[in-house]
Amino acid sequence: MTKLSVNINKIATLRNSRGENNPDVIKMAIDAQRFGADGITVHPRPDERHIRYEDVRQIKKIITTEFNIEGNPREEKFVDLVLEISPHQVTLVPDTLGQLTSNHGWDTISNKKYLQDIIPIFQKANIRVSVFVDPNSDMVAGGADTGADRIELYTQQYATQYALGKGEEAIFPYLAAAQKAKELGLGLNAGHDLDLQNLKFFKDHISWLDEVSIGHALICDALYLGFEKTIQRYKNELS
Repeated sequence: MTKLSVNINKIATLRNSRGENNPDVIKMAIDAQRFGADGITVHPRPDERHIRYEDVRQIKKIITTEFNIEGNPREEKFVDLVLEISPHQVTLVPDTLGQLTSNHGWDTISNKKYLQDIIPIFQKANIRVSVFVDPNSDMVAGGADTGADRIELYTQQYATQYALGKGEEAIFPYLAAAQKAKELGLGLNAGHDLDLQNLKFFKDHISWLDEVSIGHALICDALYLGFEKTIQRYKNELS
């Protein structure tokens, strides 16, 4: 069964907008687990505009499901934070400083040596490593060459095309990339702009998907449906 990891960055963004502790990010992490989430995802950035480093430390104390920390290992202090927290998984994302949101995967070919050097640092601490890639079989193969445990497919392109009624066309490169990952023995994650409209179609075509990480759309849906009901709706789409 594909696991749902709830990204709570948007909760932290809302909290930070008032400079207080409402909503309480830690309580929301606890509640997400209580409502059925299989994991919690955070993506701390150097400017701490949403999840703060101290949030990550506090979540570690209460986590009862899987903990996934996303980020660019080239960012100062990121590697130290991940090794300190020792989450179940680290997802390496090639964001630039100040980037609004993730918008591309690694070029695993030109960055092969760098990734081969950094990935074992996490693996030696018993942290599973996932590498964020575009739906390109060459990049997936490159991901395998880096020694990563999993790849995470960047799904924004799929979501955009699906919304235009081009589901079959949209899924094609992702299915090819997923099949390549399966052939190479890589675990498979996916994330970015997956929602209640496009998630089931994606999962039905890539049944061996290990995990999806969803934040923005899920939190938006929760404003209308409620947090608990929304998590259950997403879980149903993955069943």
